Amino acid sequence: MLADFYKIGKIGKPHGINGEVVFMFSDDVFDQMEADHLMLNIDGLLVPFFFEEYRFRTEETALVKFEDVNSKEQAQAITNCEVYFPRQAAEENNHYSWDMLVGYSILAGEKNLGAIDNVDTSTENYLFEIGELLIPVADEWIEDIDHDNRIIKMNLPEGLL
Repeated sequence: MLADFYKIGKIGKPHGINGEVVFMFSDDVFDQMEADHLMLNIDGLLVPFFFEEYRFRTEETALVKFEDVNSKEQAQAITNCEVYFPRQAAEENNHYSWDMLVGYSILAGEKNLGAIDNVDTSTENYLFEIGELLIPVADEWIEDIDHDNRIIKMNLPEGLL
């Protein structure tokens, strides 16, 4: 089930002619846990792709060679696929990232504000995005994060909503 995984990036264009691809990631959990594969979303199904090798190119990109992807044409077939990692494996290793919070519900008091669609980390002040609603991520406003039930309890200042 897709809820058991979280998005960590996307496959970019092929690199060279031997099946290598550019992997643009927002979470390097795959390297921190020495994972042997990643899950690619192919036509709505998560399919495991096993690493042959990878090397970092920048802090947000890696060149990846997957097993059985041996030509530029095969690499083009997985271009633009979203890449996922299992939540349970990350949590068991105490690896938590902003990407993992997508899908969590925000409770402000007794009011359920909805599920987080995105965590905007593009500026110094991070934001939880819930539809059109933007909620600043402030440590002093977060009361609890329940990973088992995927709920974030917040004490928001009056007037924010």
